[in-house]
Amino acid sequence: MLKRLRLFGLTTTILIIFAFTLLVWMGTLSAQQPVITHPLTSLTEAEITTAVAVIKKEKTLSDLAVFPVITLKEPDKKEILNFTTDKQFQRQAFLVVYERSQNKTYEGVVDLKTHSLTSWKEIPNVQPTFVASDYELVNHAVKADSRWQKAIQQRGITNFDDVKINCWAAGILSKQEEAKGHRLCRALSYYRGDRWNYYSRPIEGVLATVNLNTGQVASFIDRGIVPFSQENWNYDVKSLGKLLTPPKLLKILQPNGKSFQINGNEISWQGWNFRYLIHPRDGLVLYLVSYKDGENIRPILYRASLSEMVVPYGAPNPNWSFRNAFDVGEYSFGLLANTQELGKEVPENGVSLDAVFANEQGEPYKMPGVVGIYERDNGILWKHYEYSTQRNHVRRNRELVMTMTATVDNYDYSINWIFHQDGTLEVQNELSGIVLAQGTALEKESLDNSYGRLLAKNILGVNHQHFFNYRLDMDVDGQANSVLEMNVNSLPINDKNLIGNAIAVAETPLTTETAAVRDVDMKHSREWMIASADKKNVLDAAPAYMLMPTGNSIFFPTEGAEIRKRAKFATHHLWVTKYKPDELYAGGNYPNQSQPGEGLPKYISDDESLTKEDIVVWYTMGMTHVPRPEDWPVMPVHRIGFKLVPRGFFSRNPVINLPE
Repeated sequence: MLKRLRLFGLTTTILIIFAFTLLVWMGTLSAQQPVITHPLTSLTEAEITTAVAVIKKEKTLSDLAVFPVITLKEPDKKEILNFTTDKQFQRQAFLVVYERSQNKTYEGVVDLKTHSLTSWKEIPNVQPTFVASDYELVNHAVKADSRWQKAIQQRGITNFDDVKINCWAAGILSKQEEAKGHRLCRALSYYRGDRWNYYSRPIEGVLATVNLNTGQVASFIDRGIVPFSQENWNYDVKSLGKLLTPPKLLKILQPNGKSFQINGNEISWQGWNFRYLIHPRDGLVLYLVSYKDGENIRPILYRASLSEMVVPYGAPNPNWSFRNAFDVGEYSFGLLANTQELGKEVPENGVSLDAVFANEQGEPYKMPGVVGIYERDNGILWKHYEYSTQRNHVRRNRELVMTMTATVDNYDYSINWIFHQDGTLEVQNELSGIVLAQGTALEKESLDNSYGRLLAKNILGVNHQHFFNYRLDMDVDGQANSVLEMNVNSLPINDKNLIGNAIAVAETPLTTETAAVRDVDMKHSREWMIASADKKNVLDAAPAYMLMPTGNSIFFPTEGAEIRKRAKFATHHLWVTKYKPDELYAGGNYPNQSQPGEGLPKYISDDESLTKEDIVVWYTMGMTHVPRPEDWPVMPVHRIGFKLVPRGFFSRNPVINLPE
């Protein structure tokens, strides 16, 4: 009996220790998971794991199934606008699942609180963004192809490992390719040899198209041997040799600390308040952008993001004419984000913020330093020298910059949201990286070559463009908004304008979606005004924000070009639509191998009213790049952007009372 009691006591002790250990472990696990206090918080690693587990439990997926997109399913806009901290809120995940063996794409929504699959549907005849296994498959398929091997050997290359294969979206499809409906990739070859900067040695004229469903080369082109560059274009310090004399040390210090506050994914600074999220496709997304005007919190934007890009190349031969990259929707711009280093992409006084992503197997991972945020000085904010008092009234201009960078193959893009103290919100894109080079026999410039310019011996930079579309869900002083176009005109000499100096401004309401498809017009200093439809300012006018272009281009592919049909958003600078939650992408949800007319052309086809409505402004800006030798081997940064500027939103200069 005593032995039994002792055994019972020992067992009880073991159970108590086990239970205590389990509670401690569970507490530790819980402590490691971030507390979710707002419905626009990014998915956590645990939530991603849960979402994938629910899909796999509810649906029989093959071993080849991949998850190109896993992200937060954004709650209903009304729910967000009415949210208070004491309210319960939804947590849902949105997933894209691609079955390679079946060539089928599915979309699923998982309720993360009930661990249930609430929506599952096949999306027919679409191809989702590329995933890592696509690139691995392409490399293996191309290098195993006898036609490719022969072409490479004819160029004196015997070690196939010295060749780098890059996978490009198929771009413009032939009728035969379109009819078959396979997932395709155009494979470009580069001779790496003993040089890591393989972009300087394209194996020009060799193009393999890979069927990513069968893992085989579907077609192969070899247009003849073109010489390689013999120069070493590596640009590391060792390769460059003698370096320039560096400038003297410049330090950016904030000894009293930073002026901005970070609370989870909420940022506050100098009257501004907003939330952010890193989307695997869109990249950096801003939400609930507002400005504190006295005691009033005044909304400006509900959601703002880079919606799509298109990069058309202007060489007409078949090895180049397909190159029309949709860098957001074909390659997952957000997943291509870089870690930003303090003192490099982000100044030393900045902060870098992490992001949680999922790989194609649905496994979560944390990427450090994806977002940078910092304050910077940018000259004079306002100034006047008063002669009568001999006093100099001046304030320095402080800006808050939120930034991310992404590398899409050869190009590097920096997306910057710049908050000004005077209520202006600016977007500035920075382009750098390596110009996509074309191999050529030319060793000196030739006027006959109109499709590009010689960058170096045997290296041609092809003329191309970069077009960016931004989706701006405007809520200027609330959801009821209207949009007007403002044109500045000179007036003819007449009895009211005797010396011809009159300058008049005409404001034209854009009342429907089709009427609001507009273009930049420098001759009329054209701008667009997004105004409250139910509020008045102190002057009895509608408070508004102006969309001010700061540089742009026209889309040069000619009328009738296939890329104009697929990238219709790039053919006009301004589009405006009535808000619909599922209309997020200017080029459509699936631009990879897409059909013509997707995205904005469909969104405006019902021609809805834009008067006193919740409206979304889509702004397209482009740059035309005729490459130059100074762009080689790495291009100095080129900037392009636009501004959202208050107009009658404030009763006076909002920073007139900024302390000295």
